[in-house]
Amino acid sequence: MKTIDELLSEGVAGRRVFVRADLNVPLDGTTITDDGRIRAVVPTVKALADAGARVVVASHLGRPKGAPDPAFSLAPAAARLGELLGTDVRFATDTVGESARATVAALADGQVAVVENLRFNAGETSKDDAERGAFADQLAALADLYIGDGFGAVHRGHASVYDLPARLPHAAGYLIAKEVAVLKKLTDDLQRPYVVALGGAKVSDKLAVIDQLLGKADRILIGGGMAYTFLKAKGYEVGASLLQEDQLQAVQEYLERAEKTGVELVVPVDALTATEFPDLKTKAPAHPTTVAADAIPADQMGLDIGPETRKLYASKLADAATVFWNGPMGVFEHPDYAEGTKAVAQALVESKGFTVVGGGDSAAAVRTLGFDETAFGHISTGGGASLEYLEGKTLPGLAALED
Repeated sequence: MKTIDELLSEGVAGRRVFVRADLNVPLDGTTITDDGRIRAVVPTVKALADAGARVVVASHLGRPKGAPDPAFSLAPAAARLGELLGTDVRFATDTVGESARATVAALADGQVAVVENLRFNAGETSKDDAERGAFADQLAALADLYIGDGFGAVHRGHASVYDLPARLPHAAGYLIAKEVAVLKKLTDDLQRPYVVALGGAKVSDKLAVIDQLLGKADRILIGGGMAYTFLKAKGYEVGASLLQEDQLQAVQEYLERAEKTGVELVVPVDALTATEFPDLKTKAPAHPTTVAADAIPADQMGLDIGPETRKLYASKLADAATVFWNGPMGVFEHPDYAEGTKAVAQALVESKGFTVVGGGDSAAAVRTLGFDETAFGHISTGGGASLEYLEGKTLPGLAALED
């Protein structure tokens, strides 16, 4: 895989460089609530601009239906990128139309532009090769070189991720190079004990990675909404907790496999419960009850791991040489249900091992709960991409850069 440093050594001054970034940040209206993904691409954009390139940054945001939707505009992300770079960043109000062409044509050496949301064009995500290829051709007309640096999208076979690199000389940006190096430490250069903490809402989102980890991890700690499917599979009643009944058989098989192979698959021993989901807008006190994991009342739902589980999980993480964490332990957005996620994050901070926070909600939780990001070995920008890499899948965006 060619790197940005190799491209810079060949000279990029005066050349239009298309940077496929991941600016898919959470928004509250037009206010960015977590700018981590924007900050992650700054080193690549700055290096190109400092070298005299005319930088064209592109990304998706959210899931618009292949047509312009103001709710998913990249304008706030473009403004924030400009603040972080300390320079004016031009913004094109379309992706490949008149505004994009004029904005790119007006760039001087060292200047940066952001084009509008790639997913405002149906060709970006089309399953039809010809439609996707036609959109990639339009994107290619905006640039001379391509840098892939949107790690959060490399598991998608989309036009700007997979088809466009085939049309331009290409290289990996600093973020993708760093993410791949970290993931190799979790696969090819693994130090043990290797402990994985998995949370989030749905066990179905994690089945494939659990399947792979049962042959690689020494311990797997289960939390979040997915924990209640594991508890049910062990024969416990889970009341009104989130439950994926269609996954019970798979989970039972994983529990049996873990026992046979000597992998510690650890589930909560207690939980914080309530009769209703908390109000995440007002953050009104929820008054949770702490109950044993095998004694959740019929009218209660589990919303976080309990204090005994927090201690247990911290002890299971204490001696780890390598830790991968993906998914919060509870509804961390509400202060009454944030302690489980906070306990896992604190255990990683205190760990002497190599710690990786696997993107998405886990990365947002680390920042929301006030942790120093430098206290972790690595905070990934791509939860889904990280998981698919660990599953052993070929990621289209990485394969395209390797050609």
